[in-house]
Amino acid sequence: MLLFDILKKDFYMKINNVIVFALFLITFSSCFKTNNDTIQNSEKQSSVQIAKEDILTTEPLTKEQQQQLKPEDVINRLIQGNTDFTKDNLTIRNTTERVRKAALAQYPKAVILSCLDSRVPVEDIFHSGIGNLFVARVAGNIVNDDILGSMEYACKVSGAKLIFVLGHEYCGAVKSAIDGVKMGNITGLLTKINPAIRKTKANFEGSKISSNAAFVEAVCDENVKLAITKIHEKSPILRKMEIDKEIIIVGGVYDMKTGKVQILK
Repeated sequence: MLLFDILKKDFYMKINNVIVFALFLITFSSCFKTNNDTIQNSEKQSSVQIAKEDILTTEPLTKEQQQQLKPEDVINRLIQGNTDFTKDNLTIRNTTERVRKAALAQYPKAVILSCLDSRVPVEDIFHSGIGNLFVARVAGNIVNDDILGSMEYACKVSGAKLIFVLGHEYCGAVKSAIDGVKMGNITGLLTKINPAIRKTKANFEGSKISSNAAFVEAVCDENVKLAITKIHEKSPILRKMEIDKEIIIVGGVYDMKTGKVQILK
């Protein structure tokens, strides 16, 4: 009888422990779910708060919007977009939706000729996205027949109002041209930067080597200016469009340290 009582008591103790543990699990699970729901709700509220107050959205231009733009409007928009970029304003571009909207037609406001450099994210620099800019990229932002043809298509056929030649600080192509690098097809490309080097050397006071940042910057500026001159000389189509005030051709340099684009006179 005594053995039976002991076993009975032990059985009830084990049952009681199981019940207590089960209650603990239920309570812990409920607390975790409540806490998780609170976090998710907080994140949703935070997302809504950001969406209402801080997010800038951009949409692809329509044909009507493009036609209404004047070249001066486009310059101002690019400058404002660059200001947004330097201030790190948050942008949601709704990329998937933009792709669908721009799938069957495009009406960009400008064509940007930029260097190949991966540190120069052109659309981001001007706070733009899908469907708003034509971007041609080539090392040293040089001008050749293919680039000119692309610009003529962008402006004469597709209605872009601005050509912007964009150079940048610490340009590897400019440095290589200064050093006289010769390698495969790179050699021919770099020769197109040589006129800017020669012209800069004629007026530059100081060390005229690639390790001198001031000299590289001066060559970069001159290279942008000569690219614009070459566009005028080699493309009667674009030259006439500018004379007729249908487009403006300008140049600028991207500051790697600040993200600022300085338009050259």
